[in-house]
Amino acid sequence: MQNHKEMAEDRAVSLFREYLQIRSVSSVDKPPMEYDACIDFLTKMAKEIGLPYRIIEVNKDPKREVFLMTWEGRDPKLPAVLLNSHYDVVPVFPEFWTHEPFSAYKDESGDIYARGTQDMKSVTIQYIEAVRKLKEQGYRPLRTVHLSMVPDEEVTGRLGMGKFVDSEEFKRLNLGLALDEGLANTSDNFTVFYGERSPWWARITCTGDPGHGSRFITNTAAEKVRKVINSALGFRDQQEQRLKDDSTLRLGDVTTCNLTIIEGGVQFNVVPTEMKLSFDIRVTPNMMSTMDAEIKRWCTEAGSGVTYEFEQKFVGNMVTPLSDDNPWWSAFLSACDAMNMKIEKEIFPAATDSRFLRSNGLPAIGFSPMNNTPILLHDNNERLNEKIFLKGIDIYCKIISAVADVPANGV
Repeated sequence: MQNHKEMAEDRAVSLFREYLQIRSVSSVDKPPMEYDACIDFLTKMAKEIGLPYRIIEVNKDPKREVFLMTWEGRDPKLPAVLLNSHYDVVPVFPEFWTHEPFSAYKDESGDIYARGTQDMKSVTIQYIEAVRKLKEQGYRPLRTVHLSMVPDEEVTGRLGMGKFVDSEEFKRLNLGLALDEGLANTSDNFTVFYGERSPWWARITCTGDPGHGSRFITNTAAEKVRKVINSALGFRDQQEQRLKDDSTLRLGDVTTCNLTIIEGGVQFNVVPTEMKLSFDIRVTPNMMSTMDAEIKRWCTEAGSGVTYEFEQKFVGNMVTPLSDDNPWWSAFLSACDAMNMKIEKEIFPAATDSRFLRSNGLPAIGFSPMNNTPILLHDNNERLNEKIFLKGIDIYCKIISAVADVPANGV
């Protein structure tokens, strides 16, 4: 089957596919790919829709740049709206894909296959095309609207949004609300995220007595490793059971804990002095104050010589209130209601750049307009149907205009 492209493919779809073909992969152990190509593409887009733009270097070595477009409002003194997205994507395993992962192949049903279709190059183009459409309709927002495209979100975000929120450029934006990424929903409904779990990457080191592999050595590192693993996975079982027992809970409402790396040993016949365990823990907001004590308990109960440290520990997470007295949320929800969209409110199960925004006191709503779509971010054969993509542009037209026109006395 050849790449299916109708004669009259919508311009927005063509731009989306062009953006997807940029191999902007970020990885924890390799330099990023084609970040400069993303900046060039976004520069072209800003010029096309007639928005002033800035390229902000938020980190010098290694170089990291935020691309910022600005649509000035009728009253630029009012707190502004930020439409945030990231231009990096995760690595791929091409041998497991039906189509080349950076070809942006479109099949006869309109499914577009490429890394980044859901996470989250679709949203970037939807923002841009929604602004284009609103401008063509003669609309001008009450409040200024900024569009930020940031690097490194897939590798903790510390050199991207993490640096940007601490910059003077960010402070001068005078923001009142941010929109950021969400997840697909497999049903007719749309998912909206008002908070997220915090990533804690804990490394636990167990030390003990060494010796010959033929003997019954006591007080070994391995014995302590076993106790730590039992405690950690016991905690994991408890959290999983909570999720199964309560139908009102979603994944983001509980804390997950997964053992991801075991290190130690020098050779088969030597009992090692030291072994290390790495855990990926995603802490739900209501456990933030107790999780440290939980990890400490695992170590204490394992015995002496067991310590822990964090490769990553985000503790400043907050939630955005979804109540009637929050004018931003009321405007967002009113726009959705006007389009007969059914909304499911959740805590995001993983980590996004919204955590940096919320930690700076900025309300943030995580939303990607993808319903009737399998959740395939980071997965093989990540894809998005062009009809869902195009519908998302119209949805953003309504949402952007609603939040950008929140009255001056509202916020």
